[in-house]
Amino acid sequence: MSEPSPLGVFGRYLSLWVGLCILTGIGLGTALPSLFQFIADLEYANVNFVVAVLIWVMIYPMMTQVDFSSLKDLGRKPRGLCITLVVNWLVKPFSMAAMGIVFFEYVFAGWVEPELAKEYIAGMILLGVAPCTAMVFVWSQLTRGDAGYTLVQVSINDLIMVFAFAPIAALLLGITEIVVPWETLLLSVVLYVVIPLVAGYITRNLLVKNDHNGETLKRFANHLEPYSIIGLLATVILLFGFQAKTILDQPLVIGLIAVPLLIQSYGIFVIAYGWSYLWKVSHNIAAPAALIGTSNFFELAVAVAISLFGLHSGAALATVVGVLVEVPVMLSLVAFANRTKRHFIQTAYQS
Repeated sequence: MSEPSPLGVFGRYLSLWVGLCILTGIGLGTALPSLFQFIADLEYANVNFVVAVLIWVMIYPMMTQVDFSSLKDLGRKPRGLCITLVVNWLVKPFSMAAMGIVFFEYVFAGWVEPELAKEYIAGMILLGVAPCTAMVFVWSQLTRGDAGYTLVQVSINDLIMVFAFAPIAALLLGITEIVVPWETLLLSVVLYVVIPLVAGYITRNLLVKNDHNGETLKRFANHLEPYSIIGLLATVILLFGFQAKTILDQPLVIGLIAVPLLIQSYGIFVIAYGWSYLWKVSHNIAAPAALIGTSNFFELAVAVAISLFGLHSGAALATVVGVLVEVPVMLSLVAFANRTKRHFIQTAYQS
């Protein structure tokens, strides 16, 4: 009897649920525009209360999985960690910005208004500066990755994100000539990274204090998982409800945004996975390292895009399209990584 997928039914078909929620959001946004305007007005300092609650519902369960005690293994097999950090922080944000500029200022210039093009680029940049946190554990499990090493990679990424997300995002948004309100950007980092991370850390410590085998934490995480998915899907409905008029007026916009995101995702995977192969990193470290760099912390990107540019912005729409394309892309890369595993086994001797 085969083991159930670690993605679960909802996770495995997440793109389908997101697609259905997109249609639902557009339908409701068209039929009930006053309701969505009312929700949009529930904000303070560019932070929408309804969306903020939904984002926290999504992010908090993920942060309970981050174990900072794993950082004691920082020096173990440094090559995989080096690949993860270089790709996530020195390659991916800048390649994502370049991809957005190339497509929306040149390739698609005749199809998109210049102001909207800037917002789509901004949304892509925010995706590029937010490396994945929670789903990495799933991708690692699907490729039979080293779970402990994956935990180290995620924990270090989250620590770096606290300090590097705002400066890198501001730098790249400035390159694209978008005025960055620093106060809002820093507030977003506090709201959507620092607070959930601290809350997850406290929760984890309380749950594992007298439970050394981790069963209590596992049951708690499983209990919260449906709420995380519900929060995600509800956010998608809201965002597409806010964007309903724009999407109906420009139905090809989702496809236009998806094209550079797809190229970026596969390109980053090729860089990280190819580097791992050439550097003779073992497959159980190479596969998760490449998948971490490829996927995004889209919940954070969505939240920051809303805070910086508004619920109705092209930046918010671009980050939600990232949700739509991520799962099928990642599943295809997991399949590729599993098919090529034997090549790593034959060559790997040091990680």
